[in-house]
Amino acid sequence: MRMAPDIRVCGDEIYALAAALYPICRSITGNGVRETLRLLGRHVDLTVVEVPSGTAVFDWTVPKEWNLRAAHITSSRGERVVDVARSNLHVVNYSTPVRAKMSLGELRPHLHALPAQPDLIPYRTTYYEPSWGFCLAHAQLMDLPEDTYDVVIDASLEVGSLTYGEYFKRGETDEEILLSSHICHPSLANDNCSGLAVLALLAAELSRRRTQYSYRFLFAPGTIGAIAWLAHNQQGAAKRIKHGLIVSNVGDGGGPTYKKSRRGNALVDRAAAHVLAHSGLEQQRILDYSPYGYDERQYCSPGFDLAVGSLQRSCWGTFPQYHTSADNLDFIRPEHLARSLGLVSEILDVLEGDVRYRNLSPFCEPQLGKRGLYDTTSGKQSQAYRIGLLWVLNLSDGAHSLLDIAERSGLPFSAISEAAERLRVAGLLEPVSPG
Repeated sequence: MRMAPDIRVCGDEIYALAAALYPICRSITGNGVRETLRLLGRHVDLTVVEVPSGTAVFDWTVPKEWNLRAAHITSSRGERVVDVARSNLHVVNYSTPVRAKMSLGELRPHLHALPAQPDLIPYRTTYYEPSWGFCLAHAQLMDLPEDTYDVVIDASLEVGSLTYGEYFKRGETDEEILLSSHICHPSLANDNCSGLAVLALLAAELSRRRTQYSYRFLFAPGTIGAIAWLAHNQQGAAKRIKHGLIVSNVGDGGGPTYKKSRRGNALVDRAAAHVLAHSGLEQQRILDYSPYGYDERQYCSPGFDLAVGSLQRSCWGTFPQYHTSADNLDFIRPEHLARSLGLVSEILDVLEGDVRYRNLSPFCEPQLGKRGLYDTTSGKQSQAYRIGLLWVLNLSDGAHSLLDIAERSGLPFSAISEAAERLRVAGLLEPVSPG
């Protein structure tokens, strides 16, 4: 599948899509999710699924649908001191409707700020506990005078549905690779306009390519969306998932960070660790699995135990912009988005290309020079490629895969894969059927 995206062109395209997604007021349900899926659908042919409110999904119930029309706090002088029209972070996501006049003392328990980051607006939700509130900068909160305020949250919380989008790309086998990104966060650029944009453009690229695996791209609300998808696919697509990645926070310059699946040593875990080790990015981190984080915890729940890991740049909760108004379009960069797309693509290359070969000339080294495979004089062949030839020949005994060889040799998978292909064409290797 080998993809080598043009960093500048690819990054600009991903950033433009993230920027288009950024202003939309999203939540776990509602028209913001549908609008987001319409934008993503311009790049890849999505199937949109509606799950009715009240549907039982394992131990959960799909909640009522929330839609926000307006939310503001207005002083007695007519000044709108807080207005969701300026930032959709200003309202606590999923707030119940409110129309009231109240004093600052009455209003204050419903106001949320960050004293340690006084100039930033926090992101807050109240999905499953009926409540309401506003978020604002702590500096602004401290400056609010005693007054009678007109408080309005014009929202509906009614029977409707939960919405998610899927794109399925059929490969040569029915075994699937799942690529998922949460779609519920409002104007947070890194978390997760970045993940949505990267996966949408990756899906568009894969749609034009021949692949061994089938690919399922899922754009669903966090937690409840993944649970709903699993509940409806428990006996179908979920059983065909061989590998998976949750993609989020991939637009900043930190990391990269990979969190292992529950299994800890699944092929996707090894592939991601290998790609990060050879990425040239200095802040790379490999985290062990924990049942806390994004939707990998649903796919890795013991009843499913799917091999699904999580790829990020900076890990959630560790960067100061996280869940604040500072996670804006200035925080993400085209070059970081493009590099993240490259990392995901390289992991998929390993999963697609991790085959086993048998050396057809196993008694001593075959003479490579006479086959045009080994050239030490022209300088056109890299040292990694020449050493890779020898490693592949030595370990291609039908038991070792190309990733096994790359890990043992310390060479990039791409060098091992290239060497194996050249040896196969030269008649020195044959693939071993799986199983």
